[in-house]
Order: sequence, then structure tokens, then C-alpha cells
Amino acid sequence: MIGYVECECLIYDAQSLKEKRAVLQRIMTRLRQKYNISVAEIDYQDVWQRTKLGIVAVTSERTATEKELYRALEMIDSFPEIERTVTTFDWF
Repeated sequence: MIGYVECECLIYDAQSLKEKRAVLQRIMTRLRQKYNISVAEIDYQDVWQRTKLGIVAVTSERTATEKELYRALEMIDSFPEIERTVTTFDWF
């Protein structure tokens, strides 16, 4: 089962693209290290305080995929410098 999540996020304290990318790099690196997922910034690359992340998990069962994706979203929510807003799920 392939699960795909798109989540838009706001980074309030970023005053430049360099600051935004530093925050995103730290978050994406931790997500990749801790969970069996792929993650990338898929939109708003040239906007300082906004981003859209795409997260994909592949497992043999839908419940395992869901758990992995929800844990990744919980980790994103645990970072105080980023706020998750719109989140959508797709299943393949």
C-alpha cells in the first residue's frame, strides 16, 4: 500500500530563504532518519515563510502505512518553528 501526504506549513520566524531551508533541512533529515518514508519540499520553494511537503510511505498493509505517516506528521507538529496547516492524504 502506498500512502501519500501533502501538507502545507508556515514558518513564521524565517526572514530569508536560507533560514527557511535550514529549518526544513533539519526537519526532513530527522523524518528520514526516524521513519521509513520519503519526504521532499514540493511547492513554494521561493517563498520565505511557506512550504508544502510531500511525504510517501510504502508498506504491505494500509494500517502500517497510516501509522508511519501519522507518526511523521506528529513529528512535524512537535517542531515549534513550523505550523502545519492544510493536510491531504492519497492512497494508491
